[in-house]
Amino acid sequence: MQNLHLLPKFRDGWSYLYVEHCKVDRDDKAIIVHQADGSVPVPCATLALLMLGPGSTITHAAVRVLAESGCTVLWSGEEGVRFYAQGLGETRKAHRLLHQARCYADTELRLQVVRRLYQLRFPEPLDPCATLQEIRGMEGIRVREAYSRASRETGVEWKGRLYRRDRWSSADPVNRALSAANSCLYGICHAAILSVGYSPALGFIHTGKMLSFVYDVADLYKTEITIPIAFQAAAQGQSALESRVRHRCRDLFHQTRLLARIVPDIDYALGVRSQGETTDPDFEEDEAAPGDLWDPDLGTVRGGVNFGDQREGGTDGRDDP
Repeated sequence: MQNLHLLPKFRDGWSYLYVEHCKVDRDDKAIIVHQADGSVPVPCATLALLMLGPGSTITHAAVRVLAESGCTVLWSGEEGVRFYAQGLGETRKAHRLLHQARCYADTELRLQVVRRLYQLRFPEPLDPCATLQEIRGMEGIRVREAYSRASRETGVEWKGRLYRRDRWSSADPVNRALSAANSCLYGICHAAILSVGYSPALGFIHTGKMLSFVYDVADLYKTEITIPIAFQAAAQGQSALESRVRHRCRDLFHQTRLLARIVPDIDYALGVRSQGETTDPDFEEDEAAPGDLWDPDLGTVRGGVNFGDQREGGTDGRDDP
């Protein structure tokens, strides 16, 4: 395992790479993608997310170097629209996950997170007396206006959000473009969530799905990024629609510095304060070292200690490796 201090921060990486019908192998400290028309080396240390589509195979060595480089791997369906599995993020600490779980389990804390998530979507402060139902109504109006504005600007007719996985080709071009764009956005948000140790399942606005928190976070950026992209792509015709959408997403993610925004937005929503540390709090010198132990009275106690030896009067209770 290389020193995580030497790895690029998530916010400084490339956004994502989607591949299909290829073989991914290790190439020294990078990976190489073999396709029918040639091979392309990829410097994975600066890549935030690798999406593996249908027909893709990946070697054990490639997965290892991706994991060591902090790149999240997602196995997806065609055009990246469905997610089947994901790899582990680079964090070695659970403090963010534990904080997220506390906020999720406490009704008052959860409501605070929900209000902050909605506040991030509006330029003006929300009325502190507004109920959650009223805020949802305001959000519905905001999104409806975003669709209407994009329709007027591009000339693409908008009939509403209609999408069925089992009838992908029957959807109109703008709905297909929206699904493809949102899928890319979900992948980036998913990678960001995993990279710092949050759970994609513990959502606050959304609930009941394994990607509920991904949907919470992605909704912060849809009116700014994926809705305009989808309508612009649909206005240009149906030829290679999903591919054009993915490429435009990648460009706009870079232009809007999305990677630099996601984690700070999540931390703000969950009320996580900057610790002002000179070292990365997610870094652990020895990942094989045992963690702390939970105690109902003391909170946590030191792990890796043989408490039986302590009871017998031993001076050094740490277990031998």
